[in-house]
Amino acid sequence: MNRARINTLLLLCYFLAACTTPHSPAPVVNLSKGKTSYKQKIQIKNNQYKVKKGDTLFAIAFSANKDVRTVAKINKIKPPYTIFPGQLILLEYPKKKYKSSKKQPNKTVKLTNKEQKNNITPKKELDRPKQREYVQKQASEKSSHTKQLSNNKVRWRWPAVGKVTRRFSVKENGYKGIQITNKKGTSVKAAANGVVVYAGSALRGYGNLIILKHTDDYLSAYAHNSKLLVREQQQVKAGQKIAEMGDTDASSVALRFEIRYRGQAVNPSRYLPK
Repeated sequence: MNRARINTLLLLCYFLAACTTPHSPAPVVNLSKGKTSYKQKIQIKNNQYKVKKGDTLFAIAFSANKDVRTVAKINKIKPPYTIFPGQLILLEYPKKKYKSSKKQPNKTVKLTNKEQKNNITPKKELDRPKQREYVQKQASEKSSHTKQLSNNKVRWRWPAVGKVTRRFSVKENGYKGIQITNKKGTSVKAAANGVVVYAGSALRGYGNLIILKHTDDYLSAYAHNSKLLVREQQQVKAGQKIAEMGDTDASSVALRFEIRYRGQAVNPSRYLPK
């Protein structure tokens, strides 16, 4: 056997081996299957966040428990709130640094010294405004909550059929929605007319998530779905099927449903029909 034939046989063996070697396909993110997503989760540090592909300002604000309008104002972003990968989003206004000024003697100091000599204790007039301010704030918050319920223009309906197995908690780290349990694949429906402002799996602890905007003040969120049936910017009607119940990022099959008023989670039981 001459050298030319040997080289030809070796080359043929090389190609045959290459054809039979198994190749692992690149991972593909499928929102309808499995609990693991290759998409990086939104992680906010030091009240700021660097935008990644697929993020929306609504999702970032939702993660930070902020009103999207507030976040947009801080970052000077105008509707429709378009953001770009690599963009730095601030969640709070930067703190201003003030130069310390030298204290100068004034009449107040002299008066205080005089009162101290006569053993007279000056009245803490500054404490009274603070107390009044606190009482006014408490009354304002109560009035605001009552107002948001009475002026609620959103007609809410239940997002899924099932048993309520967890309820809203006012505690700082409490459950900020209600959990509706049923079997996998149960229909998840829009709780009111709205537009999809987020559909994905980048929010830690929510799995496959849909966020709907109903008014400038109200959002609703649907978490742990097995399938997402709508896309961002899509208009949906109350009662329209938008997802299927699942257990992504959860230990059991259930829907986590939240209502947000100006960025803050509120008790859905106060809004849903009895």
